[in-house]
Amino acid sequence: MSDSAPTDATGGALQAELLRRFPFLSARGGAADGAAAVNVPAEKLPEFAAALRDALGFGVLADIAGFDAGTGAAPRFAAIYHFRNPATGAVLRVAAGANEAVPPATGAAGDVGAAAASEPSPTLPSLAALFPPADWLEREVFDMFGIVFSGHPDLRRLLMWEDYPWHPLRKDFPLAGRETPLPKSDQLPDARTRIQAAPLNGGPFVAG
Repeated sequence: MSDSAPTDATGGALQAELLRRFPFLSARGGAADGAAAVNVPAEKLPEFAAALRDALGFGVLADIAGFDAGTGAAPRFAAIYHFRNPATGAVLRVAAGANEAVPPATGAAGDVGAAAASEPSPTLPSLAALFPPADWLEREVFDMFGIVFSGHPDLRRLLMWEDYPWHPLRKDFPLAGRETPLPKSDQLPDARTRIQAAPLNGGPFVAG
């Protein structure tokens, strides 16, 4: 039998109860919607998510949003998870900071592949085995922010083409985009398409 979780409208009682039950959590404030919000260490994320589903009735993972706090922040990257309890309507926001490694820069100046390979490589455990919707949600965060979800069954790009070397929602990605070869298999050979800097007409996703 599952333990019941507090369901107050502000989320304060739910947050307090979770902090009491799970000492590895910390409070997360600043939510304008009043939803309960906590921070969880990356290594504890699967354990906590399983407890939410199996013991506390949060059987729905509604969304995963990537977050980039900017260069110099520690951690710089995080994923924000929104869990919902269908029986009570309670919503819980969970933030997990990604572990991050920065590979050494290699290759000559102007080498797109080498430059992309030297970008930060943040990682988090995948929740796809616990919550099936995490499969595509994690793929989108990986595509846009470059967070690698370890244990994901098929971590491929979802929006950009597979060989695209960048992650467009990172804060250091320029609004006008970066000159990048387009995918050969998806483009007509005579089209002579190229990425164009057009920040007021679609930014990095404009090709012409």
